[in-house]
Order: sequence, then C-alpha cells, then structure tokens
Amino acid sequence: MTGTAWTPSARELERRRDRREISRRRVLIASVATVVIIGGLAAAVVLSPGWARVRSSFFDPDEARRSFHPILEGFWLNVRMFLIAEPIILVAGLAIALARQARSPWLLPLRGLAVVYTDVVRGVPTILLVFLFVFGVPGLKLEGLTNSIFFWATVALVVSYSAYVAEVFRAGIESVHPSQVTSAEALALTRGQSMRYVIVPQALRRVIPPLLNDFVSLQKDTALVASVSLFDSLFTARDMAAYDFNYTPYVVVACFFIVITVPLARLCDWLSRWVVRRERAGVL
Repeated sequence: MTGTAWTPSARELERRRDRREISRRRVLIASVATVVIIGGLAAAVVLSPGWARVRSSFFDPDEARRSFHPILEGFWLNVRMFLIAEPIILVAGLAIALARQARSPWLLPLRGLAVVYTDVVRGVPTILLVFLFVFGVPGLKLEGLTNSIFFWATVALVVSYSAYVAEVFRAGIESVHPSQVTSAEALALTRGQSMRYVIVPQALRRVIPPLLNDFVSLQKDTALVASVSLFDSLFTARDMAAYDFNYTPYVVVACFFIVITVPLARLCDWLSRWVVRRERAGVL
C-alpha cells in the first residue's frame, strides 16, 4: 500500500458528470411539468365565469380574519379529542388483536367476541356510531353515566378506530416470520412470553406507518362531532357561515386541518422509508 490519496479516474469523473447532468435534466423536467399543470389548473379556475362570485364567497380576507379566533377555539376541542382518543385506541386495538391471536381453549369466547367486535364495528359508519353513542347511551338513563356530548363522541371515535387499529396490529403480528415463534419455543418460552418478548415488539415496529395513517384519518374525523351540535371548529364555521351567508369559514377550517395532517402524512412517508431501510439492512 502507498500513502498517496486515492483519486478518481477520468472514466469515473465522466460518470459523475453524466449522473449530475441526468439529475439536473430530471429536476428541470419535473419543475416545468409542475408549473405547467398547476398554472393550467389555476388559470382554469381564475378565468372561469363564476370565479368572482366564488372568490367573494369562499376567499374573503375580512371574513377569514373575523372567523379565525372562534374557529381556533373550536379546533382546540378537536385536538383535545384526538389527544385523548389516540392512546386509548392504541391500547384497545392491541388488546383486541392479542385476543384474536389467543390459542387457549379457555379464551375461545374472548377470541370470538374480538372477531365479532371488529367485523360489526368496521361495518358501521363512524358518523352513525357518533349518533348512537351521543343520543342512545344517555337515553338509557343509567346511574353514574355522564350525558356529556364530548365524552360520548370521543367514546364513539375510540370504538370505531380501535377496530381498525386492531386489524393493523393483527396484520403486523401475522407478518412476523413463523421461524421467530419456533425459535421462541425452542428457548422454552410460553405462548404469552413469545408474544410479549419476540412477536409483538417486531410487529409494533412494522405497523408504525399504517398506524400513523389511521391517526391522520382520526384527526380529520373529529370533525364528525359537529353533526351532534358539539361546538368544534366545523360547527363554529357552519354557524358563522349560516349567519353571514359566506363560506370562507369552511376554508379556514380546512386550513387548520391541513396544518395538522400534512406534517403527519410526511412523517408517515419518512417512517415507511425508515422501516424499508432497516429491513434491507437486516435490522428488523
């Protein structure tokens, strides 16, 4: 070996120049295509005959400023509902998924109940569950139960999304290779120990991206509580729009949800790529 530093050959330098040129060409083509498509759509909207009416009805700056703070207060209710429901959904979904994976004959009724729960709940639209819990459960007049709309709307979201999250967890558990279970049995681990120390940890890492996608949907579906007259952001916007006959508050609400959901969506993409890189590296 010599002490001289390695220098790329002329052929290698030429390859690097070609790669840079191809990269620049791709960026240029993508930029031009983006400008043309977005510009064409914007021109089609702005030059349409009814654009002036739509602009005054949906994009009124004065109406947006007036509705901003009331909608912000209502949006905080949506955020609180999301923050309360999310951890409960995680725990309930994992518990249901584990119940469906139970193999003990003593737990057969619990497994059957978990199957029925996921099938029935996923078959009912979330907005119907909100109506059923908000108006149905208080109607039972059971002692000690609250009549809070916020509480029962949150319960409806938890019930709905726990069924979907349970299926995500179950798919993650079943994606773990059977050799992992065999190895755990060879180490004299029980079924419960195998699930706790071997299967579930691997499954959790694999289902992080789809779980985040579910929580993006959950954040948006908190707006369904407006249907039961809970003063969240959407109900506030609807109230203001009906009073002023201007729909700009709806656009303001949409912007609030976009500010929350877009970063979550980008986080989902990043985590998906992270999981793929770790699997290719043999870490997972």
